Amino acid sequence: MSTTFASLGVPEPIVAALAARGITEPFPIQAATIPPALAGRDLSGKAPTGSGKTIAFGAPMVARVTRSAPKKPHGLVLAPTRELAIQVAEELEAMSGDLRILAVYGGAGIEPQIKRLRSGVDIVVATPGRLIDLLDRDCIRLDSVTFAVVDEADRMADMGFLPDVKRILDLTRDDRQTVLFSATLDGAIDSLVQRYQRNPVVHEVAEEERGDIVHHFWLAPRPDRVALTAEIVDRLGSTVVFCRTKHGSDRVARQLGNAGVKAAAIHGNRSQAQRERALEAFHRGDVQALVATDVAARGIHVDGVMGVVHFDLPH
Repeated sequence: MSTTFASLGVPEPIVAALAARGITEPFPIQAATIPPALAGRDLSGKAPTGSGKTIAFGAPMVARVTRSAPKKPHGLVLAPTRELAIQVAEELEAMSGDLRILAVYGGAGIEPQIKRLRSGVDIVVATPGRLIDLLDRDCIRLDSVTFAVVDEADRMADMGFLPDVKRILDLTRDDRQTVLFSATLDGAIDSLVQRYQRNPVVHEVAEEERGDIVHHFWLAPRPDRVALTAEIVDRLGSTVVFCRTKHGSDRVARQLGNAGVKAAAIHGNRSQAQRERALEAFHRGDVQALVATDVAARGIHVDGVMGVVHFDLPH
């Protein structure tokens, strides 16, 4: 008998919301972590991006979080990038029923976010920097948070966010439920586990084989790289092109366009609306090449990528 979300204890409205999107069979990380999370246990999950962890923590969070007072959410998710924060919020909204979900992140106007918080939000999905800003303005209180999630904790550490994460978690209730997901659970991440979790259930999911990946290396002088990249994109279709700098990403996107390849750049200097339009165009297939800096790419989930080009060698 196959495992279902209902058999894991997920409430029927959430099961129905998942089924409406064609999600009926839990991934391994979901089957392993949803029951203890629904039971209120603290949880540490070692899982790669794309393993289904958003539903793994999202379904229990939506099931357990209750209606909140203005400025005092009961649910909190910390995410390293605005793209991931937006995606997590959308995932939670799709199964949340009457719960009010809000993503707060830099690069977007803070006033609309403040207005929503004042009117009442049940779950806040936040990047650490913007949440600190809102805390400093006294626009949000965290002493009512009963369910806290730290998503992609290893990336938080890579990006220097751990001091902010600790400051934020220190402001939440001592008896909150704390769920942490990371690609690694050692070093700095273990310090989070020791400090903020009580006897957590630990689950590790191995990275699944995603099919054969073929690596090629071309020795190409810089003036020849754009033409070579254009040829690769033309052959493969949807391709992500990584550049070292923001200006380089803009330049390469422009040069690919001149070479007949529809390209869009995505990096930290682009507005949130520009980034979202570029991602949507890439999803639709209107853009063949998404030209990104490595930091901008963190947290972006794109299906159907046929190739990845490192225009500049990664560090």
